[in-house]
Amino acid sequence: MKYSEKDYPLQKETYEIIGICMDIHRILGRGLLEIVYKDAIEYEFENKKIPYQREKKYEVKYKGIILPHYFYADFVVYDKIILEIKSKKEIVEEHYSWVINYLGISGCPLGLIVNFGEKSLISKRVIY
Repeated sequence: MKYSEKDYPLQKETYEIIGICMDIHRILGRGLLEIVYKDAIEYEFENKKIPYQREKKYEVKYKGIILPHYFYADFVVYDKIILEIKSKKEIVEEHYSWVINYLGISGCPLGLIVNFGEKSLISKRVIY
């Protein structure tokens, strides 16, 4: 079965990001702190001239005011993809909830959860 861009938006960009993460996982292995993987991803994005923002801050609006607490997305890539980095035993429901919240607040159409904590790199796509 062939999937369309409508079914899976931003395929080219997603494959590029996941490819970078796979390479990092192959070289660094699993189980390091998330910050180490984020540093390696940032290095690769810079090296490949991929547009991104790290630790992008999002305000939460409620009844016309800005609440005092914010969301910080690990990365926003191509101004369209929220990239959430994990180094956990597994991806759990709470991780999906966070990304769905980020997508709703940011207006980005796609989120990726990438987990470096397992034997093989695991990535999950969240479409909003």
